[in-house]
Amino acid sequence: MSSELQTETVATPLTLSLQPIGASASLRDQAYAMLRQAIADADIYQNREEIRLDERVLSESLGVSRTPVREAMTLLEQEGFLRMVPRRGIYIVRKSKREIVEMIQMWAALESMAARLATLHATDAEIARLRHMFDNFRDATPAEHIAEYSDANIAFHQAIVELSKSQIILDTIKNIFIHVRAIRRMTISQSDRASRSIVDHLRIIEALEQRDTELAERLVRQHSLDLAAFVEANCDFLD
Repeated sequence: MSSELQTETVATPLTLSLQPIGASASLRDQAYAMLRQAIADADIYQNREEIRLDERVLSESLGVSRTPVREAMTLLEQEGFLRMVPRRGIYIVRKSKREIVEMIQMWAALESMAARLATLHATDAEIARLRHMFDNFRDATPAEHIAEYSDANIAFHQAIVELSKSQIILDTIKNIFIHVRAIRRMTISQSDRASRSIVDHLRIIEALEQRDTELAERLVRQHSLDLAAFVEANCDFLD
């Protein structure tokens, strides 16, 4: 969907979950960090309409003047998370289906390399902690606690990237993560993906534990490519 067409749709106001910020760091930096996290936590793909933010509401929620909020939003616009439309407002950027598919494919490449590096650099204890992420689902299916499983699923993928101990991968993937996270959260409850994903996760953990570099890399890559294929085939609401 082109930007020109997007501006003609009805915008949906969004109230982000924010807390007043303190004075330990610059107000701009704190506002930036909190707004970025709030956008990551929001269900920005829940519906088709554009999502508009209210600068006054954001300022009041954060307990600061509008100046640091504006400065923070400028940074977020530069990173591609917000779009400022003169005389119309501030909008959270939603990606098209093609863009989301390409983001997931990029995620597959980066996370699979992270898994490869994890087999070489992560400690046994660090890898073992991956198993404990799913302790709460041993006596119940993921579908019975889909919200909790969705959070564990997202944390699992983030943990693999962190286990690579590659700052370059972490820095490169962080902006992709916001959109991929939102799509993972939305699709995990569809077509029994939750049950199938936990099987994939356990196979990935076993490959990491065995330090099977090639297998871990292949399993992680295919897991994300399967998500890309699912989005391509089923997520028409993104068009």
